[in-house]
Amino acid sequence: MDLGDLRLGTAHALVSESFGERLPAPEAQPAAYLQALIDGLCELSLKDPLTGLHNRRYLNAVLESEIDRVARTGEAALLLIIDIDHFKNVNDTHGHPVGDLVLQAVAHTIRACMRPMDTVARYGGEEFAVILPACQFGFGKRVAERVRKAIKATQVIVSPAVTLNVTASIGGAYTIEWIRSTTALWTDRADAQLYKAKQSGRNHACIEEPPDSTVTADEKNMLLAPLYKTSGWDDLSSNETLNHGSAH
Repeated sequence: MDLGDLRLGTAHALVSESFGERLPAPEAQPAAYLQALIDGLCELSLKDPLTGLHNRRYLNAVLESEIDRVARTGEAALLLIIDIDHFKNVNDTHGHPVGDLVLQAVAHTIRACMRPMDTVARYGGEEFAVILPACQFGFGKRVAERVRKAIKATQVIVSPAVTLNVTASIGGAYTIEWIRSTTALWTDRADAQLYKAKQSGRNHACIEEPPDSTVTADEKNMLLAPLYKTSGWDDLSSNETLNHGSAH
């Protein structure tokens, strides 16, 4: 294939500018050059250009994958949805360029709070989402609170005379263990918790309580006892014994 027949100028400029990498020489290594260009464009298609985080398309793919993993392994996973409080006021008061600075600063703060294995994405507008695999139920609230406090402490330097601080509301929900749910149900449950956080006055974190799957001792006995113990067969056997005894 003659690469000169392809209009690759825009693609080349996008990949070079975004990743700051020198692509292989197209004349000397046409196959390697084209592969690097394709890989770069694929990566760009999964990134939010403003914050550098993953975008909604990538997030949806990871949500599907995580739901499948939890259904197979039963291992807990947490989804957080983070919304910057009163973000419209920032844009209205200081302008959209300052709003972009706030989004970039908050994105950096959230990413710094997470493990390398966690997925951090821009969910849309001033909302972010985080998927935390292998996150046990007892840690969800602590993680959300750590993120909330870190965002509150983040200073956005607008100019030598102006520094902004913002807060965020956070909602979270766990996947249901051993059950194959859907991305829509999982995100809806996290959104419901985010709504609770905002209704509580904002700058709050609300995590959905996991369903109580504890089985009491009586329930265990009923579940594990032989069939005749729970079906009334004891009484039937006693009556038959009595009847046979009286017949003799």
